[in-house]
Amino acid sequence: MKLAEALQERADVQRRLAQLKGRLRSNARVQEGETPAEDPKALLAELNGLVARLEELVRRINLTNAATDDGGETLTALIARRDSLQTKAAILRDFLGEASDLASRSMRSEIKIKSTVNVAEKRREVDALSQEIRLLEKFG
Repeated sequence: MKLAEALQERADVQRRLAQLKGRLRSNARVQEGETPAEDPKALLAELNGLVARLEELVRRINLTNAATDDGGETLTALIARRDSLQTKAAILRDFLGEASDLASRSMRSEIKIKSTVNVAEKRREVDALSQEIRLLEKFG
């Protein structure tokens, strides 16, 4: 199985697991004397099979990524870097959204709200992170 096929199948399994979660919740309880729309035992068996398949796919993908080298770094290292940069960029974007949302005053006696950071400087930092993420996404 090629890496691209494994990645596609992993995405399919994850989608099926998300759907199965809802189906399990919908069939967790019924009114006394009623039967569930789907057999919870069958759904739980399906869950076990999907989780086992997901584990196998993730293991194989990770082994491939750890063995694949790109200019001195493994794909696993590049993916970890990309994911951590995406997390940092998302947090900074949220923070900058708050920092740049200044309250307007209609009277001089009202409390003045100001940013705690240089928003323009931090936005340039986020732009640089976004550029690095785009470069890493070529490999991941």
